[in-house]
Amino acid sequence: MTQEQDNYVKILFRFFSNVLNEPAVETLWATIVDAEKGLYKLDNIPFYAPVSFEDVVFAEFDEKEQKLTYRETIEHSGNSTIQVIVLDKNILANDLREIFNTLGCESEKFNDDYFVVQIPATVKYEPIREKLIELEDNKIISYAEPDLSDNHWY
Repeated sequence: MTQEQDNYVKILFRFFSNVLNEPAVETLWATIVDAEKGLYKLDNIPFYAPVSFEDVVFAEFDEKEQKLTYRETIEHSGNSTIQVIVLDKNILANDLREIFNTLGCESEKFNDDYFVVQIPATVKYEPIREKLIELEDNKIISYAEPDLSDNHWY
């Protein structure tokens, strides 16, 4: 393993998902901030976990899980995560993802019916929210804001 790969860990998240309406488990990649203190910076966009890219979290090894396990968010990155369900089967998720990409947001596709959008702390949320509302009003998508940063509140 290279030195850069040695700096990455996987963290287990257990939580209740409002999207799935059931308990859920997800693992996320993180970089080590301070392993002795259990501090890690998230390095991918979560599909379901109520955290965001670049949040600093506290995690510790859980004997029952036999994995590094999330305990709490220590420092919010200012980024936000939006969950999007595609309702209109005539619209491709990748086409919708491109709309948000032009608004300055990266996204990750889970499948043809579901993707998540990461809104950077430096991007204004208002035009993105307007697009989300427009798409929802036209019954193209449904969306949720599981981790909306303070700087993205409208």
